[in-house]
Amino acid sequence: MYQVLLYYCYSPIADPDAFRDEHHRLCLALDLRGRIIVAAEGLNGTVSGTRESCAAYMAAVKADPRFAALEFKVDEVEGHTFQKLHVRVKPEIVHSSLRHMRPHEKTGQHLSPAEFRALKDHDDVVVVDVRSDYEYNLGRFKNAVTLDIENFRDFPDRVERLKEFKDKKILTYCTGGVKCEKASAFLLEQGFENVYQLHGGIIKYGIEAGGEDFDGQCYVFDNRVAVDVNRVNPTVISHCHHCQEPSARLINCANPHCNAHLPLCEACGETLQGACSQTCAVNPDKRVYDGTGSYPKLSNHYNPAQGLASYGSAKD
Repeated sequence: MYQVLLYYCYSPIADPDAFRDEHHRLCLALDLRGRIIVAAEGLNGTVSGTRESCAAYMAAVKADPRFAALEFKVDEVEGHTFQKLHVRVKPEIVHSSLRHMRPHEKTGQHLSPAEFRALKDHDDVVVVDVRSDYEYNLGRFKNAVTLDIENFRDFPDRVERLKEFKDKKILTYCTGGVKCEKASAFLLEQGFENVYQLHGGIIKYGIEAGGEDFDGQCYVFDNRVAVDVNRVNPTVISHCHHCQEPSARLINCANPHCNAHLPLCEACGETLQGACSQTCAVNPDKRVYDGTGSYPKLSNHYNPAQGLASYGSAKD
């Protein structure tokens, strides 16, 4: 049996390049695969591996005093959810336009899944989804405010829409919590006084609170594409992009020049051969549709050691 680990930690790293190489070697030794971002502000990743490898990885990461408080979200899977390992140095651990934020110094108040569930329906509370549109269109909390953003870097431009709720408690949430750290910090900077965030995000809420009142599915950034989190009162809120029938089946458009993330039912998937429209269906570069609507990068000639300094390059 395998596991997939989702995690992040805002904690300063003095030499991200050196840390990156060391961390890459750790992952190689454990045969982990996935995407890990290293930045001066911290660490963010999703990796998959055997239970034994994941246990060893979690112990090694938490043994570093900088990441002692890091919490892993752990899900059981049948095999690797990634085909390759990428450990990269970037300016931020989540791409935003909020590089001046220091979540390890000041951010919104963390709420456990149980605390979030108990508070979210109060009259003086507004629940805010800080994710992108293709994510919340697939699944979101009941009555959540969405901000019509294509990318998290658009978040600061949408905060004006929340000004009418300044006298209420703002409860932010995202997939695993990493975006909320900066989003809630920015709201505090903008004068919002009662700002909270769902600690561990939707994934931890599903594990610890049964996902109650989360409608639809949760988009995830691995080969699974989307996962069920609600075991209490599940429902489907998304509709097939083509026929508009209810469908929680998320695909990538088979036209690589489009590659849109959207729901497409099985019948329309077959009719359009994985494309989101007739135009994309006849594109000469359209990928072969195998019924899944997922097109992970092939692992042909994959060298997991590629990118290590000793192999001639400090970055993949």
